[in-house]
Amino acid sequence: MSDSKFTAAAPLQSLHSELSERSPVLTLREKILAIRNSLRPGQQQMADWQSGPLAISAVPGAGKSTGMAAAAAIAIARQYERSSHRRHLVVVTFTRSAAANIKAKIRKFLRDDLSLPQMGFFVYTLHGLALNIANRHSDLSGLQLENVTLITPTQSHRFIRTAVEQWIANNSGIYLRLLEGHQFDGEETERLRRQSVLRTEVLPELANTVIHEAKSSGISPELLREWSKQTTDEYPILSVAAGLYEQYQNLMRSRDFIDYDDMILAALRVLENDSARRIEQNQVFAVFEDEAQDSSPLQTQLLEILASDGGDEGDHYSLNPDAMNIDAMNIDAMNIDAMNRVSTADSCTDAIHRVSPHSSLNLVRVGDPNQAINSTFTPADPIYFRQFCEECDRIKRLATMDQAGRSTRIIIEAANFALKWINNQWLATTNNGQKTPVNRQLPFRLQTIRPVEVGDPQTNANPAPVGRGLELYTPRDIHHTLELLSQRVIELFGEDPTQNSAAVLVRENRQGRWLAEALTPVCKEHNIILYDVGERDRRSHVPQEILALLQFCDRPHSPDYLKAALEALVQRQLIPTQDLNALASLPEEFLYPGPLAESQTETVQKAARLCRSLLRARLELPLYQLISFLALTLNYDQAELATADKLAERVNQQIAGNSSMGGMLSALSEIVSSERFEPVETEDSEERYTRRGQLTIITMHKAKGLDWDYVFLPFLHENLIPGRFWVPPQSQFLGDFTLSEVARAQIRAALHGESTIPDVTQAWEQAKHLKISEEYRLLYVAMTRAKRLVWMSAAQKAPFTWSKPENLQEQAPCPVFPALKRQFPECVVNLGAMTKQA
Repeated sequence: MSDSKFTAAAPLQSLHSELSERSPVLTLREKILAIRNSLRPGQQQMADWQSGPLAISAVPGAGKSTGMAAAAAIAIARQYERSSHRRHLVVVTFTRSAAANIKAKIRKFLRDDLSLPQMGFFVYTLHGLALNIANRHSDLSGLQLENVTLITPTQSHRFIRTAVEQWIANNSGIYLRLLEGHQFDGEETERLRRQSVLRTEVLPELANTVIHEAKSSGISPELLREWSKQTTDEYPILSVAAGLYEQYQNLMRSRDFIDYDDMILAALRVLENDSARRIEQNQVFAVFEDEAQDSSPLQTQLLEILASDGGDEGDHYSLNPDAMNIDAMNIDAMNIDAMNRVSTADSCTDAIHRVSPHSSLNLVRVGDPNQAINSTFTPADPIYFRQFCEECDRIKRLATMDQAGRSTRIIIEAANFALKWINNQWLATTNNGQKTPVNRQLPFRLQTIRPVEVGDPQTNANPAPVGRGLELYTPRDIHHTLELLSQRVIELFGEDPTQNSAAVLVRENRQGRWLAEALTPVCKEHNIILYDVGERDRRSHVPQEILALLQFCDRPHSPDYLKAALEALVQRQLIPTQDLNALASLPEEFLYPGPLAESQTETVQKAARLCRSLLRARLELPLYQLISFLALTLNYDQAELATADKLAERVNQQIAGNSSMGGMLSALSEIVSSERFEPVETEDSEERYTRRGQLTIITMHKAKGLDWDYVFLPFLHENLIPGRFWVPPQSQFLGDFTLSEVARAQIRAALHGESTIPDVTQAWEQAKHLKISEEYRLLYVAMTRAKRLVWMSAAQKAPFTWSKPENLQEQAPCPVFPALKRQFPECVVNLGAMTKQA
């Protein structure tokens, strides 16, 4: 922290002269210097960190995780060298797979390069860190893990639905105003239709959006109501949202449920206590944050408190009150049991700790605002990291990692061009020919990717391109796209598929499903492994399959339940594929054939025996053991078994005191239909996605942080990238906007310190710009996943919606695509010439 022995950096010249007089056995300082010298300039600035705040803005492929791991190992080594009081380093990142990756790299540096014990640090996700703090001080956090259930609700979750119904019952006047919409003739059928739309779509979506936005920022329902008074909406949207939010909080408290935002709030309640805060701060000498562009306000606040120097005297941590719209230390105001007491200050421009050259904030934040791709469906907002970068730049504590060795040069040139071209579209030309910003913020930070210098330590940095490195196709339709993509995949994998990695990046999971079905026979013929992440990675099949088997055990004579159970068994390859409709049509005859029944084939007998064993287990085993038994029966692998155990624990906890098959089925049905059940991962998920000899089908969002030799980007159409805000026809009676997006934009405007909260029209426009910006950043992320070839296509005909891929119509390409074709004409593939050659 601010220990004087730990702040001064050793001059490199004196260090070099000292090293020259040393013995052949390397000292710890020599080993540190060796690691430091193996890094690029931007990474070296991270490795040179000794204390205070530091912002690192990194381009794609710059080696953020490697640089952070090296800097972390060096910081830990310096602690060994200079401090008798052992504090540890906290490293925080966005996902569990990224946490596992960084942890392995830090351990490798400590073991192989520094010959030190692999300790002195912890790697967490943000929510994992919060839960750890809250669990250590459960009396302060109010979080009793043995008594609460963690959920990840969607808008169809029963708590959201119940909150909507309770709000309607308590606010009939506002509800009737929503029913009237812009125009209403009183016709009964239309009234019933609007009621259904409001209850099942509009209000649940508004509740789900605002609850996440508000809780992640420490905003109470009361504060939302105050903000609503500043608006002139024809519907009091923020007031409606506040009511829904309040009902949801009451339901969560009454049932002992928590969500991920509650973990952050619980940790902040702990850190409000002087004694607990000193205990936590005195165990930590610094905090390193990766993927900082994905932080929310409360997550940022948590890290800053932890990274502040508590000091031996336990100085009280404080934020500049003018920098916060929330009294940062009045965490009781954000207590789950008292969410209606959040105070405000004058400005909410930024939620970051004001840094200075002598700041006691030992925080290193690494990120790339140009890879912020989560803010339109999570509370993450890159504005906070941008502000931290600006603060650090002001005191010369901003470093830029702009050299990237991942991609071949033509891919770097294409990505840089796309960034500048998109930003240029955001500028309006004035009468004198000058460009001025149309909106408050450009989609991209002006940051150019540069190839690495000669002698870079990375092996095969900026590799030679394969083919043209960038290939641009304009197929006739999506079937022609598939043909061209398949042909190129076969060519690239060649005779030895194990030498290369490739991925098809799609914008929607529905595109991935369509491609996976079409590519399966091609990959099978050419010995290429096809991995469809959307189908297999989520492990959502675990609760679904367990539910199917339990429903069969509960009602074995139901043809529908029997068929669903048989489908699960076929999917797991436990019984042969056969005509399941014939088996399910007469359940009793299939399960217990009489002496006069037609003899069953061996495949049918095998299926019947397995089904009977399930029914026998239902009679013989205690209810709490059924899920684990079914998981073993389904021959689950290690990760699936762990996920099933987690599911069993969750269900048994939920039905405690009312243990019955009906209760278990109800709890499971709720999880399957309205919740994102988080799987348990037992292996390096990144390796699963990037194995050699494998063609991975993955969404652009999921691909962030990964890379492949060859990346395919098909279906680049304007209706998806950048897309457009679309008001569903059934809810257009409310106006040409959606309540949820207007509320999100109004909340963010208030949080960002804008002088006034925008009205509905302005908020809708801001929401559009946010969406367009993020979609373009998503394309930028997708392009920069490729090492040696990026294959891009925009078919002339494509579906308007991928729920109906057979309905083809003319589709305009993503606007960047024609611009790339004009800028890189040598990369445009002549399909006419290809046809003649064929």
